Amino acid sequence: MLDDLLGRRLVILIGKGGVGRTTLSAALAWLASRRRGPTLAMETDESAPLASLLGVHPSYVPVAAAHNLSVMRLEGRQALEEYLKLIVPRALLATITPSRLFQYFVLAAPGLRELMVLGKVYYEAELGQGERPRWANIVFDAASSGHALNLLRMPLAAQRSFGDSRVGREAQHIARMLRTPEHCALLLVTTPEPLALSETRETYRELARMELPVQAVFLNRYSHLAYASADLARLRRSPALRGNPHLAYFEALARQLAARATAARQAVDYLRSEVDCPIIELPDLPEFSGRALMARIAAELSSDPGDLHGAAG
Repeated sequence: MLDDLLGRRLVILIGKGGVGRTTLSAALAWLASRRRGPTLAMETDESAPLASLLGVHPSYVPVAAAHNLSVMRLEGRQALEEYLKLIVPRALLATITPSRLFQYFVLAAPGLRELMVLGKVYYEAELGQGERPRWANIVFDAASSGHALNLLRMPLAAQRSFGDSRVGREAQHIARMLRTPEHCALLLVTTPEPLALSETRETYRELARMELPVQAVFLNRYSHLAYASADLARLRRSPALRGNPHLAYFEALARQLAARATAARQAVDYLRSEVDCPIIELPDLPEFSGRALMARIAAELSSDPGDLHGAAG
């Protein structure tokens, strides 16, 4: 399954804030760089958590984070100015971009910045330098679900608004890329919590209405129960623990873990009833954080331990 997903040039991750989407994006980008070749990880968050996780400073241009792995931040105004450099003479551009009217236009034009962000993704994924793709893979951490949906709507709306103009044709190219499963994999990320599951269902339905197929749903922080109720009963009957003041605490903890495991199983059943794509379970790993968590998630996804050499370094 992983090789199939990474076989698409563009991988877009969407999910509610706090579900581990950025860490999963970093893990997938790392694996792609090891398996597929030059990989670019992209993000839109102003705080640049993906760049921080990969150990580099935020940048509007690709910055090397490891062998075959680069990362960059996308921002609408920056992407628009870069686009204008391609179509407007340099002398005229130097006059236009500092003007107050231009600044107002960038801020006020509905969806323009979103369209330019996806235009930059399209440029890196399909064109790059010298009309040849620069990257074997692009992993795009598309921020929270609502923002990501607004982002993905824009090329479809721009097609209708701009018609056969240059912007309309660019929007058509972007929309075609997003709607071609052989080129683009849309992945949803969720956790077993009810709010996250509900948002995942609504996001999946909205993407279906936009004719954008979802290739997989990652269920993050899945809790597996390593014991049965009979084990807990034996614990209570153990002569060695009879009268132990900590027994009540252990029992409460065991019940809590059992409840979380039940919720995780129910989450899988719920997702199976709501989405028509594979569901990939990732375990809850509370003992890990940062790059160590990224490496551990990569280990869960990878069948080749060699992929992980240096991931947590």
